[in-house]
Amino acid sequence: MRIKPRTPTAPVPVVCCLAGLTAVTSDGLIVVDKPGGMTSHDVVSRLRRLAKTRRVGHGGTLDPMATGVLIIGVNKATRLLTYVIGADKSYAATVRLGQSTVTDDAEGEVTATVSAGDVRDDAITAAFAAQTGEIDQVPSAVSAIKIDGQRAYKRVRGGEEVALPARRVTVSRLEILAVRRAGEVIDVDVDVTCSSGTYIRAIARDVGAALGVGGHLTALRRTAVGGFTLAEARTLEELEAVSPDVVNLPMADAARRFMPVRDADAEEARTLSHGGPLVAAGIAGPYAVLGPSGDLLAVVSEHGTKAKPEIVLAAS
Repeated sequence: MRIKPRTPTAPVPVVCCLAGLTAVTSDGLIVVDKPGGMTSHDVVSRLRRLAKTRRVGHGGTLDPMATGVLIIGVNKATRLLTYVIGADKSYAATVRLGQSTVTDDAEGEVTATVSAGDVRDDAITAAFAAQTGEIDQVPSAVSAIKIDGQRAYKRVRGGEEVALPARRVTVSRLEILAVRRAGEVIDVDVDVTCSSGTYIRAIARDVGAALGVGGHLTALRRTAVGGFTLAEARTLEELEAVSPDVVNLPMADAARRFMPVRDADAEEARTLSHGGPLVAAGIAGPYAVLGPSGDLLAVVSEHGTKAKPEIVLAAS
């Protein structure tokens, strides 16, 4: 009996089933305008439902009180988030002088109140100026930093006293926008650009301590993560309206936004898809490598004469 060969069929698109719904998945980033009152994990959970895939992650935690830019990775793009996390961040914030809280922000109970009515504007300017440049900053005890495998905030809530070591961070810009006096407290509106790992509520705490009246953060809005800004951020309501087409930055477009890019020919693309190295091109890395069709193949870094992949995104 002669067996007729099967006619090759077109590749079947990757699909994901979640809660009984089936949809073609996309790989890429979403710039979300996070609302207040939600954790970053809450946003991830919502986007898993909207994107109809479990492979969703975020590129840098925002406290529940904070709003603004939160970068979300979907499917393969979750592997790019490690590069997003290290990007500089920008914030608009309000610091209240005259009150200290257990969390260094408005979500914690007030632990001390000292009248700030006599604090002069020039003293406020000097105290904030001291928080710029490279500084050694002690993170808030109520933070997500792990101590012996457990989050610091969980230890604090369990009744422990937590003392975290100082970290070297960089505050490249800190601009005072307004100083508003209201009786015994002073509210200071600031714009801040800083390195990853900087705590704005720690700046509020330390400025208040330097002025002798205490301080905490009452409002925080992240306005940018690297080159991703509020101008392109979408609210959860807007994303709900276009579900499951929620990805607004395909992987290649996203990579161009935060790292150098190199183009590969067909032979180089085959090498990379199997995890092999390319010949170094003299590009400071890590950088993205795009294939002949413009798709993102890998992120590589150069070591001597070789450009070795850190992550491979193309199918072999």
